[in-house]
Amino acid sequence: MAGNRSVAPVMGIIGAAAVCFFMAACYTLQPVAGSIMPVLGTRIAVDITDAGRAALGGQMGQEIGQIEGRLVRNDGASYELAVSTVRLLRGGEQVWNGERIVMRPEYGSRLYEKQFSKGRTVAISAVGVGVIAYFATKAILGSVLGDDGQLPSDSADAIRRPVRP
Repeated sequence: MAGNRSVAPVMGIIGAAAVCFFMAACYTLQPVAGSIMPVLGTRIAVDITDAGRAALGGQMGQEIGQIEGRLVRNDGASYELAVSTVRLLRGGEQVWNGERIVMRPEYGSRLYEKQFSKGRTVAISAVGVGVIAYFATKAILGSVLGDDGQLPSDSADAIRRPVRP
């Protein structure tokens, strides 16, 4: 019977989707002012120049447009990134798992820092809460009303009694 259906699995799936959605929406890449390198451990992205594509092409492919990752080392002449994403020139992304590459400053034309975005977080959160409320309401009403959306005419329809021979 539909009235005994559990709402917990549906709510778990909705909750997991919401967490993933909010995590992705809360950060944006902001250009770094001047030639100042962010602090070690910061998530950064670098737009790759033609010289960078030529130098890094053997490791990463000739179509790299931007590299995103965590700044691991900076000695002034070069810096090392634990790469998380490679964005390609003609669209598309490759996900990496922290493989490290060494970059020289001339390999990149623009540097970005990943920063928390308050406005985007508020907007996405409002939309997310609305979507979660909608599906939660549908899940709860579905478990009360049954599959066809109608309440039984009386409780006798909902009780199973054994038939005696």
